[in-house]
Amino acid sequence: MTRNIKALLEARVCAAMIAAGVSEPTAVVTPAARPEFGDYQANGVMQAAKRLGRNPRELASAVVEKLDLVRIAEDVSIAGPGFINIKLSGQWLADAANPNQPLLATVDNPKTVVVDYSSPNLAKEMHVGHLRSTIIGDAVARVLDAIGERVIRQNHFGDWGTQFGMLLVYLEETGTTSAMLADLERFYQAAKQRFDADAEFAQRARARVVALQSGDPKAHALWQQFIDISLSHCEAVYRRLGVALTHADVRAESAYNADLPEIVQALDEAGLLTESDGARCVFLEEFNAKDGTPVPFIVQKSDGGYLYSTSDLAAVRYRANTLHADRILYFVDARQALHFRQLFAVSRRAEFVPSRVSLEHHPFGVMLGKDGRPFRSREGGLVKLVELLDEAQQRAFALVTEKNPALTETERREIARIVGIGAVKYADLSKHRTSDYVFDWDTILSFDGNTAPYLQYAYTRVVSLFRRGQVWAEQLQGQLMIEAPSERALAVTLARFQEIVDDVAADALPHYLCGYLYELAARYMQFYEQCPVLSATDAVRTTRLLLCRRVADTMKCGLSLLGIETVERM
Repeated sequence: MTRNIKALLEARVCAAMIAAGVSEPTAVVTPAARPEFGDYQANGVMQAAKRLGRNPRELASAVVEKLDLVRIAEDVSIAGPGFINIKLSGQWLADAANPNQPLLATVDNPKTVVVDYSSPNLAKEMHVGHLRSTIIGDAVARVLDAIGERVIRQNHFGDWGTQFGMLLVYLEETGTTSAMLADLERFYQAAKQRFDADAEFAQRARARVVALQSGDPKAHALWQQFIDISLSHCEAVYRRLGVALTHADVRAESAYNADLPEIVQALDEAGLLTESDGARCVFLEEFNAKDGTPVPFIVQKSDGGYLYSTSDLAAVRYRANTLHADRILYFVDARQALHFRQLFAVSRRAEFVPSRVSLEHHPFGVMLGKDGRPFRSREGGLVKLVELLDEAQQRAFALVTEKNPALTETERREIARIVGIGAVKYADLSKHRTSDYVFDWDTILSFDGNTAPYLQYAYTRVVSLFRRGQVWAEQLQGQLMIEAPSERALAVTLARFQEIVDDVAADALPHYLCGYLYELAARYMQFYEQCPVLSATDAVRTTRLLLCRRVADTMKCGLSLLGIETVERM
């Protein structure tokens, strides 16, 4: 019974349009703007009528006559010049809201989807700049997993390049060592100051990168030491965030080192390489600066060293041809948009990627402070992710203690962890991915509005019904009936879960799911206020408890797809 009702209606309307004489039909089905218009509205007839030179309302009538929605809709009507309004049947809604039905259906033909996300640079602690890629990518990967796609997570760590040459030279020069990431970051900052101020040091650092890329044993051993330190830190942050990235998902820039000469050679053999100031570049006619000069895609520097553009080409080729990806999704900030357009174009031109493979850069905006500027610490530096999460839990603990001091401290600490981490993640995920957003503690930890605490609390209110009624939710038996208007509105919202999840999978926009869960919570509150549950007669009580269980299951599942935990009481 679990299905994407929007996709089902679109398919049926298209079939009816063909039967009514429309070739190559397009049907766009959307939720109805108002309940009196039904539950869904189908558009597309007017455009088809214009193309065919037919009266739109007459064509709409012909489409409705051919439309097969037996057992799905109880009423189909025509509005205006050719809109088709569809009201779902009560029985269909009751079947769809039955808690014994699976919440989500899986795709018929699973695709292999590679999801590239998080990708911090090593030798530095993760900071707020890594947050969006990490949690947006993780949410989309969870959604793709849930609908049955073959998901391969790839954490493309930045563990290569000039910054490591600087660090290697500095550590060798000073003879300092440490197993602490904070020390390693301090060494890096000192090395960067030397690099910027001392041309001779900078030259040695660049040469050290070339040596590292060439397999120098001493450089490689020292490099591996601070890579291990950095990885340990990142994995601890992932565990705390509840992000499904493990050591097995790491395929860093260095993993492609042996492939880089072959990439350059393949580009040369394809006639794509041009030498410019000693560097080897690809110039494509579609990439020009404002003054009309071509923008290079540099793949090898004049000193023989490679760049992240070269390793990105190797990664694309590996994912397409070794992992056999059908889709490759990159969650990298919007500032890299030109790089990814060039990367994809060069990959296609060099035939590193079959035409069937979808290459997708899913950019995101910037996290801002209340002053409208990029989010910074009080000292003006980047806020470390661990410090942000610490503050979230501390603030959440104070709120939970204020609201429910009767709970034990252990319970309050655990609730604060779930609420605090969830609030930080949801504040990001609930905004359109491409938008900048303002990070405000008072807003994100509010129990009012579209926030994680509000949804987590709404979930606890639903499950508390079963405790108060001494009902074991999983053992509920009975016939679910949809009769009251608020029952119907809630059931229609529940029926949309699959279509929302499918849309997130297609567009990589988790805020669709956040908006849906917020709407579901609001529909539930309207239902709860208008339809007594525990005090209703037996048959009505059972059907409303079944509806409540479906709400709880859907909210828990939806939040889980966002990587956010729930609690049974707050």
